[in-house]
Amino acid sequence: MKKDKLRGLDPAEMQTKLREMEEQAFRLKFQMSMGQTEGVRKVREIRKDRARLLTYLRQRELASVGQEGTAK
Repeated sequence: MKKDKLRGLDPAEMQTKLREMEEQAFRLKFQMSMGQTEGVRKVREIRKDRARLLTYLRQRELASVGQEGTAK
Protein backbone atom coordinates (compact mmCIF):
# COMPACT_ATOMS: atom_id res chain seq x y z
CA MET A 1 0.00 0.00 0.00
CA LYS A 2 1.25 3.49 -0.79
CA LYS A 3 2.52 5.70 2.01
CA ASP A 4 0.41 8.67 0.95
CA LYS A 5 -2.74 6.56 0.99
CA LEU A 6 -2.02 5.28 4.50
CA ARG A 7 -1.08 8.71 5.80
CA GLY A 8 -4.38 10.18 4.58
CA LEU A 9 -6.55 7.82 6.64
CA ASP A 10 -8.11 8.91 9.92
CA PRO A 11 -7.24 6.91 13.07
CA ALA A 12 -10.44 4.83 13.02
CA GLU A 13 -9.82 3.81 9.42
CA MET A 14 -6.22 3.01 10.32
CA GLN A 15 -7.37 0.69 13.10
CA THR A 16 -9.74 -1.07 10.69
CA LYS A 17 -7.01 -1.42 8.08
CA LEU A 18 -4.65 -2.76 10.75
CA ARG A 19 -7.12 -5.49 11.72
CA GLU A 20 -7.57 -6.42 8.07
CA MET A 21 -3.80 -6.68 7.59
CA GLU A 22 -3.38 -8.85 10.66
CA GLU A 23 -6.13 -11.18 9.48
CA GLN A 24 -4.65 -11.39 6.00
CA ALA A 25 -1.17 -12.09 7.40
CA PHE A 26 -2.59 -14.87 9.57
CA ARG A 27 -4.32 -16.47 6.58
CA LEU A 28 -1.18 -16.30 4.45
CA LYS A 29 1.01 -17.80 7.19
CA PHE A 30 -1.52 -20.57 7.68
CA GLN A 31 -1.59 -21.31 3.95
CA MET A 32 2.20 -21.36 3.83
CA SER A 33 2.36 -23.82 6.72
CA MET A 34 -0.09 -26.08 4.89
CA GLY A 35 1.99 -25.85 1.72
CA GLN A 36 -0.79 -24.24 -0.28
CA THR A 37 1.08 -21.09 -1.23
CA GLU A 38 4.56 -19.67 -1.34
CA GLY A 39 3.55 -16.07 -0.64
CA VAL A 40 6.67 -15.03 1.25
CA ARG A 41 6.79 -11.78 -0.69
CA LYS A 42 3.18 -10.94 0.20
CA VAL A 43 3.82 -11.70 3.89
CA ARG A 44 6.77 -9.30 3.87
CA GLU A 45 4.71 -6.58 2.22
CA ILE A 46 1.93 -6.95 4.77
CA ARG A 47 4.40 -6.91 7.64
CA LYS A 48 6.01 -3.70 6.34
CA ASP A 49 2.65 -2.04 5.70
CA ARG A 50 1.54 -2.97 9.21
CA ALA A 51 4.69 -1.45 10.71
CA ARG A 52 4.20 1.68 8.62
CA LEU A 53 0.61 1.98 9.78
CA LEU A 54 1.58 1.53 13.43
CA THR A 55 4.22 4.24 12.99
CA TYR A 56 1.66 6.70 11.61
CA LEU A 57 -0.72 5.92 14.48
CA ARG A 58 2.04 6.53 17.01
CA GLN A 59 3.07 9.79 15.33
CA ARG A 60 -0.50 11.07 15.54
CA GLU A 61 -0.75 9.98 19.16
CA LEU A 62 2.43 11.84 20.05
CA ALA A 63 1.35 14.91 18.09
CA SER A 64 -1.95 15.08 19.98
CA VAL A 65 -0.16 14.73 23.32
CA GLY A 66 2.27 17.46 22.31
CA GLN A 67 -0.56 19.81 21.42
CA GLU A 68 -2.23 19.16 24.78
CA GLY A 69 1.03 19.89 26.59
CA THR A 70 1.49 23.26 24.90
CA ALA A 71 -2.13 24.28 25.61
CA LYS A 72 -1.55 24.28 29.37
